[in-house]
Amino acid sequence: MNIQGIPGGVCAAKGFKAGGIHSGIKPGSEKPDLAMILCETQCSTAAVYTQNKVKGAPILLTQQNIQNGYARGILVNSGNANTCNPDGMEIAQKCCNLAAQATGLDAADFIIASTGVIGQALPLEPFERGIPQLTSQLSAEGSGAAARAIMTTDTVPKEFAVEFTLSGKACRLGGIGKGSGMINPNMATMLVFVTTDAAIEPALLQQALSEVTAVTFNQICIDGDTSTNDTLAVLASGLAGNPVITERNEDYTMFCAALRDVCTKISRALAADGEGATKLLECVVSNARTEETALAIAKTVIASDLFKAAMFGADANWGRVLCAIGYTPGDFSADHVSLSLKSKAGEVLVCKESAYHPYSEEDASRVLAEKEIQVLIDMHDGSKSGTAWGCDLTYDYVKINGDYRS
Repeated sequence: MNIQGIPGGVCAAKGFKAGGIHSGIKPGSEKPDLAMILCETQCSTAAVYTQNKVKGAPILLTQQNIQNGYARGILVNSGNANTCNPDGMEIAQKCCNLAAQATGLDAADFIIASTGVIGQALPLEPFERGIPQLTSQLSAEGSGAAARAIMTTDTVPKEFAVEFTLSGKACRLGGIGKGSGMINPNMATMLVFVTTDAAIEPALLQQALSEVTAVTFNQICIDGDTSTNDTLAVLASGLAGNPVITERNEDYTMFCAALRDVCTKISRALAADGEGATKLLECVVSNARTEETALAIAKTVIASDLFKAAMFGADANWGRVLCAIGYTPGDFSADHVSLSLKSKAGEVLVCKESAYHPYSEEDASRVLAEKEIQVLIDMHDGSKSGTAWGCDLTYDYVKINGDYRS
């Protein structure tokens, strides 16, 4: 499959423009905090959300707005989650109304999302000031500004795009995301927005999104906490001119591959930018009994605090990996596990047949000193594989979350 990386983020696809500004949502902060993505035509729309029983008002309103499978725009703020607020739904609706007034669209045309501190009142004034200004600044070069405006504790913006072909038509797909802490998703992670000019029916778009989410965003863990506001949404304008995807055919498979490519890149970027992180960890499980088992083992290993702490200290404490494998739910054998640690500095086999394999501690420390580390697990129990991403657990994680509200 020919999938090429291109610039442009959420503005790479035909019909989309975006932007981001500072509107003063969080007192004392001068960071950009309000973003919009807008399409010139009605879009097939799909979304997945947090499985936390406590959900932010923006999720509840978005679910209502896109029940028909279509939307035109996305309005996002950082600095305040608009969660557990008595007037949360009212504020979310008024924000959509303001976006509709500024764009000439209907309030129900908008997906709305918020991220930031939970349980603090969200004032409407910054939106009243900011939305008209933001709308006037939307452009086909605005993806980066939007990516920066949705950041909270992120240290870098996250945006990617690809080009691919469906039935001879060039199509593009791009995304932006934010997320640095409170990430242990059961659907997606934090806030991620994807746009494409491929033509696809809403029902098929939802299927594609759910399938890709299961092997990308659901496979990230930073700290074991599932946010109240996680939202992953996709808008498809259809302006590429390909035959509309209405069934699971070759074009559907290609579309899913492109979507998975971008979602994997965003997933890795989110994991690498975990709060206080110094290392990106990728756990690859091979030869497992089922794909579900492989995915579960990889996710369990990457979520182990003891393992994450060992990676911060460049300590090849492989017993922590075997321990995590052992408490992973599921029906499988852990009797013949092989484990290698790999980075650009080399690869070290530390465990074979679920037992110690002689290795050099010096070589292992050199491998684990790198910024990206692979944990390669061979279960010798089947033929299926799965991958998960995370980061090391550092002193700075505690510092960041010890005074998050200040």
